[in-house]
Amino acid sequence: MSMSDDDRDIDIESDEDGDSDNGLGSSRHTSTANFTQAEKRAHHNALERRRRDHIKESFTNLREAVPTLKGEKASRAQILKKTTECIQTMRRKISENQKDIEEIRKQNNTLAKQIRALESQNGDQFTEFLSEEEVGSEEAEDDDLDQDFSRRNKKMKTFHA
Repeated sequence: MSMSDDDRDIDIESDEDGDSDNGLGSSRHTSTANFTQAEKRAHHNALERRRRDHIKESFTNLREAVPTLKGEKASRAQILKKTTECIQTMRRKISENQKDIEEIRKQNNTLAKQIRALESQNGDQFTEFLSEEEVGSEEAEDDDLDQDFSRRNKKMKTFHA
């Protein structure tokens, strides 16, 4: 059985604590050199229990982080499988969102070029002489754009339960 990073840290720290022959070890970690076999076994069991508790807590945290598992009972294998699925889904949605963002950027650039072209043809008068009727029709168009944006926004939402 391999040791966890925490267990290795403890072993390294206990080796670095000082000379175990003189009894001057750190008060934080006790050297096991003078322990009986039963005491060493108990110490090892405590370290192993702490390692298992850490793994159990990590799986609990992972289960709670995955929307489809939140609040559900699941085996460790199910937790890993659903976590993998969740990550793959999020990666796919991120990729789709990045494509949408790039498409919107291209549309914005095209519209900005069109605006500059219209402004250069008509000068700044283009924006100053909009009639009230045109402003009203623009507001209606804005409502249509808001609805389109709302639809796109729903499509782009990331995976949430």
